[in-house]
Formats: sequence, C-alpha cells, structure tokens
Amino acid sequence: MTILTAKVAGVKNILACTPPINGKIPNATVAAMHFAGADEIYILGGVQAIAAMAIGTETMKKVDMIAGPGNAFVAEGKRQLFGEVGIDLFAGPTEILVVADDAADPYTCAVDLVSQAEHGPDTPAVLITTSGEVGRKTIEIVDRLLEVLPTRALAGASWIDYGEVIVVDNMDEAYKLADVYASEHVEILTRKQRAALEKMRNYGALFLGEMTCVSYGDKVSSLIL
Repeated sequence: MTILTAKVAGVKNILACTPPINGKIPNATVAAMHFAGADEIYILGGVQAIAAMAIGTETMKKVDMIAGPGNAFVAEGKRQLFGEVGIDLFAGPTEILVVADDAADPYTCAVDLVSQAEHGPDTPAVLITTSGEVGRKTIEIVDRLLEVLPTRALAGASWIDYGEVIVVDNMDEAYKLADVYASEHVEILTRKQRAALEKMRNYGALFLGEMTCVSYGDKVSSLIL
C-alpha cells in the first residue's frame, strides 16, 4: 500500500517490514513488497518493527518516515515516536460498511465484511440491506467462514462484538443510515450503484460494485493519494 506510493514519489531507499504468520515467512507478502520496489525487507512486525525503524539497530538504518497500517499497538508506537520520526497519520481501527439491496450476492457481502474484520478484534463490520434474506444469508456465510479461516480468532472477535446486520425499508433509508455511521470504507452492492454518489456524503472512501471491493480498492486509492 505504501511502498508503491513512496516509489512513485521518488523515495531513494524504501525499507519494508512485515511480521511472520504463524512462525513462517509470508512469501506472498514478501514477493509483493519486492515487486512494489522495496530496497530492504525485514520479517518483523508490531511495535518491534516501529521501534527498530524509528531508532535504528545494528542491522537496520534509522528511517525518516514510517507509513502504513497496523493494529492498536502499532498505532500507539507510531504516536509515541512521532517527532523522532515522521509518520503518515494516527489511525484507529479499520471500518467497513456494506450497503446492499436484494440483488446483492450474500457470499460477496460476507467475504468483504470478514476481509476487514480480520484486521483486529475491534473492527466494525456492518451490513445495511433492504433484504432480510440477504441479511440472513450473509450472517450464515460469515459464521461458516469463521469456522475455517486461519484469521478466525481476530475476525470472529470483531464480528461478535462489532458486527451488525441492519434491515431497512428502502434504499433512501439505507443511505441515510450509512451517512450516520460515516464509515471509513463504504461498499455499495446494489442495482444502481452510482446513486450513492448523490445520496451519500459521509464516508472515507466509496466502493461501487463487486469489482471495487475494499481489499483491492484500498491499494489503488493509497497509490492515487
């Protein structure tokens, strides 16, 4: 998300950190970092990575700026070291809100909600829909996914404590309620997706249709910004 941005901006040396997953090197992530243009890649995550980059170690040079997402501990580490090193922003938990009508695919709704819920145990994942059937099926699919996904511990905690499915009478009501939530990521899975551009005002980013899901769209918007 941030390596490409730095590369396009002309940063001469880009250092990237990513944590091991279940004690193993995350090959896909390392490959993505390499192809994005990282000059140095370290298998290190959490506050350890933030401290190492901000202060420097015997093997890692001190950086000028740290950018990229992380959990609450990473955010706090960046906050405490701001000034010692530049940072992108103070970020809270990621959020996803899906607005769907009766034409939406419940599987798509479920997968996209879980894809953000797995970021941490305090991630709001909300579905607002005009269809009770879409709502019920989405819940059923999320529950099935949480039985098999390797990220089920984090995603399950978020879904239990912060997951919501709300059924409303019509699309106008759905858009009004979505504006009240004012979520970071709002995904529109409806017949008339572009209506959201006129009906909604409060959101961090708006994703129209299945082909612009948050998991892909975030990467593109980060590069554009």
